[in-house]
Parts: sequence; structure tokens; C-alpha cells
Amino acid sequence: MDTVELTKRPIYIVGHKNPDTDSICSAIAYAYLKNQCNNNCEYEYVAARAGQINQETQYVLNAFHADPPVYLHDVMTDARDIDMNAVEGVTEDVSLKKAWHLMRDRGDVTVPVISADKLVGIITLGDIANAYMDVYDNCILSRAKTSYRNILETIDAEVIVGDASGYFESGEVVIATANPDVLEDYIHAGDMVLLGNRYETQLCAIEMGASCVIVTMGAKISKTIQIFAREHNCILISTPYDTATVARLINQSMPIGYFMKRDKLTTFKITDKTEGIRAIMKKKRYHDFPVLDEEDRYVGMISRRTLLNLRKKQLILVDHNESSQTVDGIDSAEILEIIDHHRIGTLETVSPVYFRNQPLGCTATIIYQMYLEKGIEIPKNIAGLMMSAIISDTLMFHSPTVTEVDKAAAAKLSEICEVEIEGFAVDMFGAGSSLSDKSAEEIFEQDYKNFSVNGFEFSVGQINSMNSIELEEIREKIEPYIKERMPELPVEMCFFMLTNIVYEKTELLCFGEKARQLVREAFRLPKTQRIFELKNLVSRKKQLIPAFVSVLQQWEK
Repeated sequence: MDTVELTKRPIYIVGHKNPDTDSICSAIAYAYLKNQCNNNCEYEYVAARAGQINQETQYVLNAFHADPPVYLHDVMTDARDIDMNAVEGVTEDVSLKKAWHLMRDRGDVTVPVISADKLVGIITLGDIANAYMDVYDNCILSRAKTSYRNILETIDAEVIVGDASGYFESGEVVIATANPDVLEDYIHAGDMVLLGNRYETQLCAIEMGASCVIVTMGAKISKTIQIFAREHNCILISTPYDTATVARLINQSMPIGYFMKRDKLTTFKITDKTEGIRAIMKKKRYHDFPVLDEEDRYVGMISRRTLLNLRKKQLILVDHNESSQTVDGIDSAEILEIIDHHRIGTLETVSPVYFRNQPLGCTATIIYQMYLEKGIEIPKNIAGLMMSAIISDTLMFHSPTVTEVDKAAAAKLSEICEVEIEGFAVDMFGAGSSLSDKSAEEIFEQDYKNFSVNGFEFSVGQINSMNSIELEEIREKIEPYIKERMPELPVEMCFFMLTNIVYEKTELLCFGEKARQLVREAFRLPKTQRIFELKNLVSRKKQLIPAFVSVLQQWEK
């Protein structure tokens, strides 16, 4: 799906697959109308499309300076539809103590570790507990490269001599409780020594090359010891806590980066589908899972519990109500409205929806009526889009689907956008039928719909042109393509309409075992006829499909 910068939750207004001009322009026009009437700051209506834009529609968008709708590959729920926990990340130099207090205060079990907005690891309460239990390793503080700032913060200490910006990187932590003559065998160069107010012990520790001496219980440190420590590059720290407390707390100063999980992290992208997320969660025993955006930046955390509050994508369907024509994943979405002018199809909804279906030539005509009903002024570009949709769907008023309501709407919209209908229609249809540089697949997919009647699955594509020679060239290109592709199509019969707008006739190409039989019965043609040039037939919706439906409803599967 195209990237959309939204601060509100989107409600997508989308037409059918392989969208035509009505499908695209009606989505844009209805989205504008809904946003003008919208008093709910939580939602925003977004025009969308379920397929690629054809040449005719692109010409219309260019003519009226309109951006193409957002492309929806499918409407299955993904990580963006989950109410994520906005767990603030920490840096890997944070101490275990600070991380634990943060998690306790916020009620978090897992915290992401972040560097420059990127996830570098995660730390859990279990990781912190394991770190506390590893008290038998006297070198762990230096192996973790613990900063003196963390140590000072953890034991509420201050530096008397030395630089607090460094790190304890080598040696053991030694508690100096024995006499100085015994300590000489235990203290080594680079060690950190915890001791009390005994002058001789302090002197011995510094003399033996300790890199840091921590004096407990806030004991006064003599000028002589301070000078001696400075001469030996020994950091001298004073803490108000007693030696036992310092010995217990000191390991809590280690950075979480030493204990966090770095490798093989189980993360999800914001575009990952929830079905896949749920399946992975079942295999993992973690409580929380980080979510990353498309540039691998940390977004938030999700858990099994947050999946319970999954928000389905919300849709308004325009210009269709057949399940076979909807955007993929429709069963995972919530349909709010349907605005259409076709026969009532196979689409089912879980709950009641606003359904407006009128026997008009174009969906845009219905939306034009809704503008009038709501008293919303129609901008010039929106008027141009709706006018174009009506011209396209009614084949410039040559289609039997056209009504006087469509003609009146197109005339009024023409006044608003200040574009003359006849001249614009010629250019628009010319742009749409200029298919010389298109592949057979592109032509086939341009306006192609699937239908299901009485258990029979069939599809109908259509190309409109004002040029007989061009239609003949299209037939020579498309006919062998469909023959080759027919076995892989999910239908039993496939039809392709080559419609000449000027002469109001259609050459109907048929593919599939029973396709020609269906055409002959639907239009009462001789049983031997194999080539079908149907005069006065230009509308798929009002002429071809109803004729097919009446026959298929009598066939037995």
C-alpha cells in the first residue's frame, strides 16, 4: 500500500478491482464529500483503489489535476491495526537499577533498547533477575564495562578524586575487611575496592594499584589519601551507604547492554499481517514483541493481549457490490457503506450498512445527488471528475444504462468545471483506447470483472473505442493471450467485449467450454454461430450480464 501520512484513523473509499473511470472518480468525489461533512476528528476518509489506473482514467486525473487514490493491495489487518503499547525505549548504557525502576513504575515486562531510533536489543525483567543472581563472578562489573556515572547513580555516591566519565574495564570487585598485610595477597592492579574509614586499608588499596576505591558510610577521607590517590591515578569515591549495602547494590550499576538480547530478535514490521503475527506468537514464549517501521525504526510493542483489540480496516465500497470484485481480504475488513448502480450481487456484511443502490448509468451521478442533498459546494476539479465518470460509464450517453438524471447531472457538472462535454469525451475515449503500446496482459486487465451466478463462475472484460481499426488490432493481440491464459483463470468461462462506441455494437470474444452456448442462449442466436457481433449492445452491466444471469439461473451445475 502506498505510504499515507495520516494522524487520524483512515476510512478507505474504494472501488472494484481493475478500476474504471467511475470507480476511481467516485472514490475521490465521495471522499471529499464525506470529509466536508465529517465532524469526527478521529477519522479521515481516504480515496483508494484496488488496482492499476487505466489510460482513460489517468487522462481524466491529469486533466483535472487530481492525485490518484491510495493503492490497497489488500485490506487484511496488519500491525498498524493493533493498539500498540507505546513503550519508550532506553539506551544500552542505562543501569540495571534504573531500567528495573522504569519497568516497575510503568508496569512493563519488556523494554526495547534503542540507538538512533533503531532497535539494538531488548531487556526483560527476567534478564535483570538473572543479572542479580550472578553475584559469584567478581569480574562481571568490569567485563560489562560499567561506567562510573552508573556506579555513582546506583550507590548515591560522589567522586572525590578522578574523572567520573570513565569506565571500570578491568579487575575484580574486592571487599577490604581484612588487615592490610592480608589484603596485599587479594588486591591486584585495576581492582575496585570497597572499604571503610580505616586509613591503613585505604592506603594499602591505592598502593596495590586499585583503579577505584569506594569509601563507605560517608567516612571522611584525609587530604593525604586524596593526594596519594591522585598520584596513583586512582578514582576515589565516597558513598553514604555501608559496605554490605554497597556490595549488594554495585552489580545493579552494570549497563543493560551487557545483558540484553541482541541476536535473533523476534520483531514485526508495521506491514506484517496479523494472521502471520498470531502464528509466530503461538510459537514464542515472549510476553512482548517490538514493531518496526519500513525503515527499521522502532515504533512500539505488541503482545497477545493487544491482538484482542485488533481494529479492522474500515471501508466504503463504491461502484460494486460483488464479492469477486472487491479488494482482497474483504472478509477481514469492516464495510460501513456501499454506493452502487449495479445489480445486487453476492457480497455479504456482518452487520447492517448504509446501502444506496440506484438504477442510474453511473455511481458518480448518485454521489452528485448526495452533494446536492448535503448542500455541499462542488469544487471545479471534483465536478470535472464526476462529469468524466458519467461520460465514461454511459459511453457519452450512448449506453442503454443512461438516464435523464445522468444527462442532467453531467450537464450541470460541465457548467461547474467549465469543460464542454462532447470535445472532452472524444479526447478522453481517445486516450483510453490508445493501446498500441500496451501488452495483451495490460489490455486484458484494464477493465475486467468476475461474476458468480448459480454456482457458475465467469469473467467479462471490455474495451471501448471509437475506431474500428484499433478494435481489430486489439482483437488480434488479446485473443491468443486469453486462449493461453484461460486454464489458469479461476473461472469456467471468459468473455471479452470489443465495443465500438460510434456504431453502438460489440464483438464478443468467448473462451471456455460452455461460453458460446451461453451467448447463443442469452441472445437467441443459431446453434452453429461461433462469431458474435452484437448490434446495439454496448453495456456490460445492463445488457450483457442480465442476459447471462437469466440463462445461468436455469442451468444446472
